[in-house]
Amino acid sequence: AIRDLGYPGQVVEPGEWGRIVNGGAWLEVDGERVDLLYRDLDVVEHWISESNAGRFEIDFVAGHVAGLPTYTLAGELAMGTVLRGNVPRPSFTPELRRTAPPRWDGEAAFSLLVAEQHAQRGEATGVAGLLARAVLASAHARLASRGSWALNEKGIIARAGFEEAGEILTAVGWTPKRLEDSISRMRDVLRLERPADLQFDAVVRQRDTTIT
Repeated sequence: AIRDLGYPGQVVEPGEWGRIVNGGAWLEVDGERVDLLYRDLDVVEHWISESNAGRFEIDFVAGHVAGLPTYTLAGELAMGTVLRGNVPRPSFTPELRRTAPPRWDGEAAFSLLVAEQHAQRGEATGVAGLLARAVLASAHARLASRGSWALNEKGIIARAGFEEAGEILTAVGWTPKRLEDSISRMRDVLRLERPADLQFDAVVRQRDTTIT
């Protein structure tokens, strides 16, 4: 049906972009660029119910570094402008404010632990990527603690007040010592403690059993 409208651009099938973003089109309409996104209403209703109870999952979605939480679907309804008809207006519930921050901080802390393994080998790319993931996850955590929706990763570092963490990424380093210093600085900025006696393999086992 979208293709039959005849607008120039790219149209994808429903479900091609995953269960959250689903699918859509990049179109040009009367000289304006228009992004069209599909949503599966059954999926939306399910994750609204789950987020109201403080439950959510984090999906890998192309173009995202830390991932996209399923409660994004509730946030879209809460923040969107309705052009026609009526839609639910979910709130960022106390239950979600309780469960989301520690989950995101856990993701950030785990990323920093893995980054240490890369640093010991002088692997700057791995360290930089994991530091970026850590700061974005921590930004999600801080916004969730405020009950503030984050529909994507654009601008959330500034919204969370983590500009200093972003600056660390501009000079990560390339030697093991400099890479380790960047990780230590990031941990301080994000206020994430490194458990002194926590073994790396134990963290992996715990993460596998607690994160979907």
